[in-house]
Amino acid sequence: MFTGIIAACGEITALEKQAGDGRLRINAGTLDMSDVQLGDSIAVDGVCLTVVKFDSSSFEMDVSAETLSKTTLGDFKVGRKVNLEKALQPTARLGGHIVSGHVDGVGSIESRELVGESLQFRVRVPDDLAKYVPIKGSICIDGVSLTVNHVEGAVFEINIIPHTAAVTTIGDYQVGRQLNIEVDIIARYLERLLLGDKAAEPQASGLSLETLIQHGYINS
Repeated sequence: MFTGIIAACGEITALEKQAGDGRLRINAGTLDMSDVQLGDSIAVDGVCLTVVKFDSSSFEMDVSAETLSKTTLGDFKVGRKVNLEKALQPTARLGGHIVSGHVDGVGSIESRELVGESLQFRVRVPDDLAKYVPIKGSICIDGVSLTVNHVEGAVFEINIIPHTAAVTTIGDYQVGRQLNIEVDIIARYLERLLLGDKAAEPQASGLSLETLIQHGYINS
């Protein structure tokens, strides 16, 4: 588990692809490597990966074909800057929100505008994720915990304060940038829970209008 509070910005220094899978080597930047061990989880642009090799300033991680195809990692190049966060410890402050590091889909930036001292982005998510993006709710973009300011269909707005722009990679994002999107994990669990006994049925992949009416959430 993670918090979405970025600890450091790293850089891809090597990328190998073999039989559909891949291996990343990442310069850790200012990330504290003193307590990193083999098998530890580190979120790279919001994707939870496992450390398979490391030294005092860098680490390597294997990436499955599934992860390469379902996240932005498949488009990574040497030299790319990435957001890094080590796994949450039970004694740490939860400064952002609960983040699993399991990406739900890839979104894209539709607009970028300077509003006062902050950056305002409009982000489009896949249509099937739109229902999980509420106004003033939490969302994770490339590993960064953010608050949704406005929603219109499958497009939402976020505001990036100068500090966040400076300590993450988001300050450099431009229109068209592809983003790893993780919706609030509580919404995912709640949706499944509300299915009740229907969750055991093979076709049960989400809430239907009938289910919501049955449980009194919508008047028929």
